[in-house]
Amino acid sequence: MLEIGSPAPDFNLPRAGGGEVTLSAQKPKKVVLYFYPKDDTSGCTKEAQGFTEAADAFAAAGTVVIGVSKDSVAKHDKFIAKYDLGVVLASDETSDVCERYGAWVEKSMYGKKYMGIERCTYLIDSDGKISQIWRKVKVPGHVDAVLDAVKSLG
Repeated sequence: MLEIGSPAPDFNLPRAGGGEVTLSAQKPKKVVLYFYPKDDTSGCTKEAQGFTEAADAFAAAGTVVIGVSKDSVAKHDKFIAKYDLGVVLASDETSDVCERYGAWVEKSMYGKKYMGIERCTYLIDSDGKISQIWRKVKVPGHVDAVLDAVKSLG
């Protein structure tokens, strides 16, 4: 399990709109890396819209916001177009990055166990180290809490 102060595992994933997004290429910017279960579901949509609404504030604080799910790039493109989203969405169809960040977990619904993405967020500082971790995220108020943490990094 990753801890505060440890180096954030690098990754290179296909992204919505074409091309790829690489964590190490973001330096010296800070990165908000958020994992979410599925495009176009209520909680995931509200979270993406929240990060989009705060995009200018994150950019002003020298921070890139990257959302990751197992959805395909094509699904990400539709999701972005439908809600006019302004965040980078990366596709981790193999769940490799989700696993390395501890976001791929056993879940339970109606007594049935299955594997899925736990909503969680990592704040990565300009040196590529994990500055803060939010596990089992509840969407209301989350974007504001992350933005406050970004601003406190300076």
